[in-house]
Amino acid sequence: MQLIINFLRNKYFKFGFAVTIYLLWVIWLNNYWFFLGIPIIYDIYISKKVNWSPWKKRNVKNSVFIEWLDAIIFAVVAVTIINIFLFQNYKIPSGSMERTLLVGDHLYVSKVSYGPRIPNTPLSFPFAQNILWGNVPSFSTLIQWPYKRLPGFGEVQRDDIVVFNYPEGDTVSLEMPGAQSYYSVITYRIQELKANDARFGRKRKEAEYFEMARQEIAQTNTIVFRPVDKTDNYVKRCVAIGGDTLLVKEGEVYINGKHQKEIDGKQKVYCVHTNGTPMNTKTLEELNINEKDIMVDGTDIYIPLTRENLEKIKHFSNVVSVETIYDRAMRRPGDFDISIFPHDERYQWNQEFFGPLYIPKKGATIKVTLDNLPIYGRVIGHYEHNKLEVKDNSIYINGEIAKEYTFKMNYYFMMGDNRDNSLDARFWGFVPEDHIIGKPIFIWLSLDENKSFLGKIRWKRMFTKVKA
Repeated sequence: MQLIINFLRNKYFKFGFAVTIYLLWVIWLNNYWFFLGIPIIYDIYISKKVNWSPWKKRNVKNSVFIEWLDAIIFAVVAVTIINIFLFQNYKIPSGSMERTLLVGDHLYVSKVSYGPRIPNTPLSFPFAQNILWGNVPSFSTLIQWPYKRLPGFGEVQRDDIVVFNYPEGDTVSLEMPGAQSYYSVITYRIQELKANDARFGRKRKEAEYFEMARQEIAQTNTIVFRPVDKTDNYVKRCVAIGGDTLLVKEGEVYINGKHQKEIDGKQKVYCVHTNGTPMNTKTLEELNINEKDIMVDGTDIYIPLTRENLEKIKHFSNVVSVETIYDRAMRRPGDFDISIFPHDERYQWNQEFFGPLYIPKKGATIKVTLDNLPIYGRVIGHYEHNKLEVKDNSIYINGEIAKEYTFKMNYYFMMGDNRDNSLDARFWGFVPEDHIIGKPIFIWLSLDENKSFLGKIRWKRMFTKVKA
């Protein structure tokens, strides 16, 4: 036994083990410049010419403070590497995925499921997404690396639950609420400017309206720009992948003409007509219905319900009838909602009736027209870094007239399982592949914000698998 222990402590064994792990990592990165790190590993374990921990003195007993500092630095470096390449914790902040995922669920998100990304913004404070405190950013853009994804175990599939960077989070007003998109504010202001001009018989070019709205907002707001990997993290279900055609009809999703498979945790808001008797709070709690999600309007109660809870609530003694939101004529086919992607009156879409919409696929070529530019313009110009212009009713890409365009990346369409209470792709469009972070594997902790002390812990949800 002692012989084995001495062998494991041998500096040459430690060096060989460390360099083997390092070589496998370099091969995975596919960047052989990192081979230059082998002499450093040799010096750490064998030659020991350089003190790679300058805060710590060699061959003498260091103070407790220095020992703790050394342990903290090692832990921060180790956890940062793990977060980049293996997995990361993610907390559910809102109810957009209920009842599949609940507010307060802490997820283990695998980076290797789809392959980890090399950071676009390497100069970043550990464990902070984009803000340190107040309006102080947690990163520097002095160094920006291009998008690169390492090999993983697979690719994003339909119905996967995915964590990704919010696509419209690249431009943010620090004065606006976190969930409100800067682009949606621009869109609303353009509509107001158009309506005002229409009253006075004026008309301008689209570019003029955009510039006017942009300048107005810039005068009253602090606008900041964030790299892809520093936008806020979102979690949704991927309902369509590149090459699919998506249609939402009466709130139901159809992919390539076929109804999406039934999702157990999916819920929609229903109008429950009662005889005037209030709902029993304890009964609602047993159905896992959050009291904060309920809106009361006289004898009508608006409640988000899963298919299972819908059948149960129909049989309550105080329930007269139940109907969906669109049955209430709140959303009908052809009812235009400016907040819905692509925010253009040529597409009379809303949350319940949306599409058909083709999802861009890498290598696929489409015809580019003035009519479909509202849908694919951001993909071409922003996500794929082309210079996109419209002059004299002609479309120019990188200075040349374009009739067609071939996509460089795959794109995805993400929706929340809480279909009527989800800020998802119906509002902001496609998720590019370079925004994909990882796949939630299991819930390692779940806390109910409405309860206290040990009652906050949802014991039954701990270490349960995230069901797709």
